[in-house]
Amino acid sequence: MRLHFLGGAGIVTGNSYLLETDKEKILIDCGLFQGLPELEAKNREPFPFDPKEIDFVLITHSHLDHIGRLPLLVEDGFSGKIFATPPTMEFARLMLEDTQKVMYEKARKEEGLIIFGENEIQEIMDLFVPTPYHQKINLSENVSFEFFEAGHILGSAIIRLTIRRAQGKNKKEIKETKIVFSGDLGNTRMPILRPLEKIEEANYVLVESTYGDRLHEDKSKTKDIVEDVVEETIAKNGVLMIPSFALERTQQLLYQLNELVEHKRIPVVPVFIDSPLAIKVTAVYEKYRDYFNQEARQLIKSGDDIFKFPGLKMTPSIKESKQINDVLPPKIIIAGSGMSQGGRIMHHELRYLPEARNTLLLVSYQAQGTLGRQILDGAKEVKILDQQVAVQAKITHISGYSAHADQAGLMDWVAGFQKPVKKIFVVQGEEKPANVLAQKIKDELGISAEVPKINQVVELV
Repeated sequence: MRLHFLGGAGIVTGNSYLLETDKEKILIDCGLFQGLPELEAKNREPFPFDPKEIDFVLITHSHLDHIGRLPLLVEDGFSGKIFATPPTMEFARLMLEDTQKVMYEKARKEEGLIIFGENEIQEIMDLFVPTPYHQKINLSENVSFEFFEAGHILGSAIIRLTIRRAQGKNKKEIKETKIVFSGDLGNTRMPILRPLEKIEEANYVLVESTYGDRLHEDKSKTKDIVEDVVEETIAKNGVLMIPSFALERTQQLLYQLNELVEHKRIPVVPVFIDSPLAIKVTAVYEKYRDYFNQEARQLIKSGDDIFKFPGLKMTPSIKESKQINDVLPPKIIIAGSGMSQGGRIMHHELRYLPEARNTLLLVSYQAQGTLGRQILDGAKEVKILDQQVAVQAKITHISGYSAHADQAGLMDWVAGFQKPVKKIFVVQGEEKPANVLAQKIKDELGISAEVPKINQVVELV
């Protein structure tokens, strides 16, 4: 068996891994490279394999850095089955449709961008096979897989592949090799989502490392921090801007703001969800309530609509979005994108960043090369929509809101495997956190761990 690290190696994005057996070629995720221009340029490079030869694709979850290159894969000839949980399937359509619009808009200004249309998206969706957690799926006589709860976003999955091979003189002895792909692992005890599952059996493990070198704030204090930021901004008669990913982060914010408003911990002020995609994603969340954790299900059972509260207004249209400007502060604006790399948040940042009474609350990971990362790193002036903008607003960052497990969470998950684990591959993190986590795994757990490089190929025995 050979495992190809096609992305997500030494970097957070572009996640994709190819497992080759004697008879099958299985792709795990097929994501976009995001962030620095040299990374995004990789999206226009041909695949280092023939898509026609791929038998199956397994998807951990529907963030673009895990599904964004599926249109190219299909365009280049892939016609096999794509396995994902039901929420992941629905989110994938929404994310790809949104990306299509963004790409067409960018194509007016730049050449050589990825372009795909509605027909291609439908062609992709026709290949999806809805697959629940804990159901063993036989891909062939010798290969099967199972999804487990990853706790990252609704429907996110850890994948365990089992490969059976005949060995011995008469080829009658069957050897099983289990390979676990963590996907993105969730931050424990987050609102709405069920916690990630631990898996006991594995020979090889790929574990993400986005926060492999740091700890989040106490998660129980996250809501208190949001309360303080809201109250401080209101006291200054300011505007609170929250760049937020449409998928998962916005729903968590809504859940906690709902609690704060209903328990009268913050005043009722206008709260705008200024993201058509986030509004559609929230509707999918409403559809799959059986994927919620027990606390969220109990609240719903008691009659609480966890995504609605006084002052909340959805603004799906451009006209409604522009009308936000006419509403006097104090007000709260939650808009995409989470790293300020596009979307409606940029228009609000352009308008409100130059005023000291306003606040920008960062609740998402900010990748290198993004506008959000520049602001987080303390830039006093940034370029937004071709304009130089002074950063006078207060900048606040909450890492405890992250949908990713921190170092303690990652180590706890890895420690759940029963020995012997032959090797752990530390992936989906920038170089420093990946190396720190790999060393910690070796020192504290005594398991062989390494940080692979992009396009590295390893033999699995």
